[in-house]
Amino acid sequence: MLMHTLLVDGANRDPDHACFHWVDRDKSLTYAQAVDAMERAAGALHSFGVKPGDRVTIFAHNGMDYLTMMLGCWRLGAISALVNVKFADELAYYFGDHQPTVVVYTHDKHEQVSAAAAGVPTIRALICMDGPQLGAHSLPDLMAAALQAPADPGNEDAIAHLSYTSGTTGKPKGACLKHEPTVRATRCIAERLQITAADVSFGPSALSSSYQLVGNLLPQLSRGAAINVMGRWTQATGFDALEARGATMLIANPPILTDVLNEAAIRGHSPSKLRMSMSGGGPVPPVLKAGWQEKLKLPLVESYGQSELGGFVALGFPKLDAADIETRRAGMPLPDKEVRILNSDGSELACGSVGEIALRGGFMWGYWGKPEKTAETLRDGWLWTGDIGMIDRHGFVTMMGRRSELLEVGGKTWYPRDVEEALSTVAGIEQAAVVGVPDPAMKTRPVAFVQAAAPVDGEAAKAQIAGTVPYDLSVMTVISLTELPMTPTGKIAKAELAARAAAA
Repeated sequence: MLMHTLLVDGANRDPDHACFHWVDRDKSLTYAQAVDAMERAAGALHSFGVKPGDRVTIFAHNGMDYLTMMLGCWRLGAISALVNVKFADELAYYFGDHQPTVVVYTHDKHEQVSAAAAGVPTIRALICMDGPQLGAHSLPDLMAAALQAPADPGNEDAIAHLSYTSGTTGKPKGACLKHEPTVRATRCIAERLQITAADVSFGPSALSSSYQLVGNLLPQLSRGAAINVMGRWTQATGFDALEARGATMLIANPPILTDVLNEAAIRGHSPSKLRMSMSGGGPVPPVLKAGWQEKLKLPLVESYGQSELGGFVALGFPKLDAADIETRRAGMPLPDKEVRILNSDGSELACGSVGEIALRGGFMWGYWGKPEKTAETLRDGWLWTGDIGMIDRHGFVTMMGRRSELLEVGGKTWYPRDVEEALSTVAGIEQAAVVGVPDPAMKTRPVAFVQAAAPVDGEAAKAQIAGTVPYDLSVMTVISLTELPMTPTGKIAKAELAARAAAA
């Protein structure tokens, strides 16, 4: 099945049902109106010669035009290539990597887009979402022209979506997601989350992330639910929007979920219609999950996935379960994927053993233009996640950390997540990140950065958690920051912290 067919089917079932809402501009489309917008977007792109397999870069803030242009790409058989607006200074790399035919962008990025596009001969047109600009066509004018789109190529085996990795271990790589396995995966997600047409989903994190694709877009479209996007989230305005839209599902990352928990404490109530939240982009701190369950009385469903999947490795259930707090488990695998814990030689490890998490069943076609990187990740029919974890006897997956982030300290392997979550239980510490710097005596010296409103006594914090982790914390330095640096996908920027620690 094709990704955009989910929208068409929804319109056929209930054309007047709410489909998309852009919170920032209070703009809505029904399912029938969304199909019309998709056809107009496809016609606009076709007028510039976009054909199946061509890449169309979308470089913009969250909004309605973002959604309709993405759907227009899929309708043509073209590939939507999404770049986060926070990477404006690196646009030349992304354009050079996937060689787009057309670039659709937001007006405030005109200077960066024009400069980066100048050196890319494949680009035939720049389209500004907000009207005409020098050297760029006006998307509103193109949409109003209702240009005819060709027949749908209908190739469910085609690459539809190019989603870039966060680039934590090198240059970002474009993971190529095909229509059919991605639709299959997201239908499984819809079943796990018990989504119905009555649901109102709310996704304030960046649409450029594959997490939004498989968390707040395709699963909801498969059930005919309503979908909200928001570009400029703040703790107070975001909470207001959840209430105003009657959101039943919040699809977000840990920082946003922390905002909701904190704002609910200020106001004395949770968003009135909310039945659940789902977190992605990184492990959920136990204190956050506990806060949602104990204070808001709402399930926080943890997802564990990667850009390379077009789905999830594992996903929790939308119900309150004390075991979700007592353990660090993310959830169970979904029916479309087989998940195993493998040794480095590809042999399967016994239940409860720690090894690399691998899966098969449905994942990316490969990294765009990077066959050697693809070969490293896809081996013998498996996708090797690069994550270390385990599966318990009940089938729940626990991700313990990235293999690349493990620290060798004095002959002992440290799992940074152990220390980070322990530090997060210390009063005043909001979140923590543990990195390593080279050390001639220990090989690696651990450094913990903690986010706190006021400076934290590092020695006191270490003493408080000493009995909860199996490491000698005396060798670790604790550094307080008022705010930890974040990647555009909502993860703590550990590479930046490691560079800061090394420089210090």
